[in-house]
Amino acid sequence: MNIIAWIILGLIAGAIAKAIYPGRQGGGILTTMILGIIGAIVGGTIVTILETGKLQFAAASLSIPGVIVAVIGAIIAIFLWGLIAGRTSV
Repeated sequence: MNIIAWIILGLIAGAIAKAIYPGRQGGGILTTMILGIIGAIVGGTIVTILETGKLQFAAASLSIPGVIVAVIGAIIAIFLWGLIAGRTSV
């Protein structure tokens, strides 16, 4: 059941992040899902660092705050991917 929750969270967070972030990111439903899952990990880790002050990998859960954290993490992931791929200027 946990895998299904990750897939749902990834789809929701990835789709919202792609809608918010300016420009065209491309990719299909699988790319959107992976983006959302990466966003959940990035966002969960950032929240853990802010709460505890320690670097500990964590992930957001399938809840309203978890989706918000995952969307923020996915937006950060889109931005970093753009920097790595050379499509975004600072």
